[in-house]
Amino acid sequence: MFLHIVLTGCLLASSHAASITSRSNSELSQRSPPSAPPSTIGPVAELTIVNRVIAPDGFERSATLAGGIFPGPLIKAQKHDNFSINVVNQLQDKSMPLSTSVHWHGIHQEKTNWADGTSFITQCPIPPNGSFLHQFSAPNQTGTYWYHSHFSTQYCDGLRGPLVIYDPDDPHKDLYDVDDESTVLTLSDWFHDPTTVLNKILGAVTDNSTLINGLGRYPGGPMSPLSVINVEQGKRYRFRILGLSCDASYNFTIDGHTMTIIEADGIETVPETVDTLPVFAGQRYSVVVHANQSVGNYWVRALPNIGNQSFADGLNQAILRYEGAPEEDPTSSPGPSVLPFNEASLASLMNIPAPGVPEIGKADVSINLVAGNVNGLFTINNVSYHSPPTPVLLQMLSGAQHPSDLLPIGSVYELPPNKVVEITLPNTGAAPGGPHPMHLHGHKFAVVRVAGNSTPNFVNPIWRDTVSMGTVGDNVTFRFVTDNAGPWFFHCHIDFHLNNGFAAVMAEARDQLPIVSASIPETWASLCPTDNPYTKSYGTFNTSLT
Repeated sequence: MFLHIVLTGCLLASSHAASITSRSNSELSQRSPPSAPPSTIGPVAELTIVNRVIAPDGFERSATLAGGIFPGPLIKAQKHDNFSINVVNQLQDKSMPLSTSVHWHGIHQEKTNWADGTSFITQCPIPPNGSFLHQFSAPNQTGTYWYHSHFSTQYCDGLRGPLVIYDPDDPHKDLYDVDDESTVLTLSDWFHDPTTVLNKILGAVTDNSTLINGLGRYPGGPMSPLSVINVEQGKRYRFRILGLSCDASYNFTIDGHTMTIIEADGIETVPETVDTLPVFAGQRYSVVVHANQSVGNYWVRALPNIGNQSFADGLNQAILRYEGAPEEDPTSSPGPSVLPFNEASLASLMNIPAPGVPEIGKADVSINLVAGNVNGLFTINNVSYHSPPTPVLLQMLSGAQHPSDLLPIGSVYELPPNKVVEITLPNTGAAPGGPHPMHLHGHKFAVVRVAGNSTPNFVNPIWRDTVSMGTVGDNVTFRFVTDNAGPWFFHCHIDFHLNNGFAAVMAEARDQLPIVSASIPETWASLCPTDNPYTKSYGTFNTSLT
């Protein structure tokens, strides 16, 4: 039995001044200053989702927040920990979605597909004043992950935060001296309008600011505080960089310092030193930075690929501050890049080859997914994804016997168990708004052909869970083994693109679903309306298993 820790006043008191009455249109919201450094909770906790007015870039708006802060509290776990996180929905601001669900991005959810937190794929959303207990483990997983809403575009309203599984036996531990909550760096875009307004925009949606660890500035706005990353001269820091954005990708740099990549999306890599690092929505990297420069202040830069591409007045920046340096803005310059990032150079430290026959097209199952766009709706193989009325997992457990029976029609790909699957993503240029970061739930995958490189690598490719489709002419290809039963979402992690249909479902290993069903709590089905015919069928099916 897990002990449940209530995240209430104690959490908020650790990172906020007292709340005061809101001046927003929502009488039910509260206002709090942003948090820094991040609040932390353990893998056994209650995560309350609330509305609160915040001003991370100096502009006040009501937001949807985990634990009442942005980013949400750092979930800090150790290798082999069991997770028991009770998500409690206390949303009340009717200008934004009131239902919610929370996805644990990068966690494989082996045998616990039901706990993945993906609305209409693995569960019904959590209604207002409802809750849902996610119980799962992450065997053989360590590294940098995150969590976010997976209901509509809700995480763009603020529901996103970091999750780290620390490894006491980290094979890279001799390369750094400091790795704690102070070295977790989140990169996120921020919008002054709620997503209920943004979702009505046809075409590109532009953010108002870039936030690094929850702080930033917007053009024409006040000189709001910027995040300060404190270091001590001579020490080596493991910075865990998380792409928490809804749309923008970032070119991440630190003036005067190089970065040695040692992890990508939870996978240890052969150390690779760079001075620029592209971070797409959903991606994570660990880099080692040696504080070997003169004592002073240095700009940390996250240049977005869209929107306000400027460093004027502290835009898109934070401050790296050496101990003993004055508390003032840096005067440093970026300098030329001499060690550019090359994804083809990344390799897994454990030297993990790609599964299957080492030739493109020779996997057990090969699927070519062509992205397009018709009248503003994105398509995969000419089908635009629409959320089904009943979660795909519930459909499968309730007796839907054939892929054609599964909703949404045309978006579900049935995958047999224990087979090597190869996914190719040819970039024809038909899907605007790229590069598109593509994320597969439930798996890490071997990227055998990366963006910008036509030569496949089956010997020691990088393994990750979110990969860029690159630019026109690229044909990014990855492989994985179907050893994890359940429906897994595959989608563009630009949330507005997902909302407009850029997704598909990999319905994996149907005949192994009883393994998943064995751990499903009764509260899971109760999230769905009782008059749903699949809910009634599931009750009959579940009884037959016991």
